[in-house]
Amino acid sequence: MDTAPAIRRGVPSGAEERVASLYWEAFGRKLGAALGPAEDGRAFIARHLHHDRAAVALAPGGRVMGVAGYRLGGRGLVGGGVRDVLSRYGLVRGLPRLAVLALLERTPEPGELVMDGIAVDPAHRGAGIGGLLLTEIAAIAAAHGSSRIRLDVIDVNPRARALYERHGFAAVRTERTPYLRGLMGFGAVTTMHRAVPDHPGGGSPGDTLERQR
Repeated sequence: MDTAPAIRRGVPSGAEERVASLYWEAFGRKLGAALGPAEDGRAFIARHLHHDRAAVALAPGGRVMGVAGYRLGGRGLVGGGVRDVLSRYGLVRGLPRLAVLALLERTPEPGELVMDGIAVDPAHRGAGIGGLLLTEIAAIAAAHGSSRIRLDVIDVNPRARALYERHGFAAVRTERTPYLRGLMGFGAVTTMHRAVPDHPGGGSPGDTLERQR
């Protein structure tokens, strides 16, 4: 990549559909049982984004190239509650989807920031964007006083696990989930932790200042 992307805290206004598309491309197999089909899932994500729960990588023209979502203070990148799911999918289709979403729910422990995953445009993978986003997530965690970042990586995504390991994450446990292989396409989930070092100048919570790498 000739020009390094700008790393910004927060999803820019007007980029909701773009972020939803990237997120669905990366996690659609896992989310499909809850929010599919794809068109409905992308629309639901775009409509219920929490803009301040992400770091994004922007091309020079402002197009979102990658996004890293996180959960903190009871809110993650993708919002939407019971009423929203039932309103979108109806009672009959919505209730089983809520059960699937409950399986994916991850609640941070005190002092912990939980990542919702990283999604990078396939055309720009291998250019270091994932690492830049992880660095920004660490800065966000430090700014909020978190002492640890937690994430889950599935067994069919070794590339993501290798990225996390290169950036200081260590596996702490693996849960076998054979009952989810047919439904979501994976049979095990590994939880990884990374300690958050002090980060001077990390910024204030909710900061959306653009940062040029």
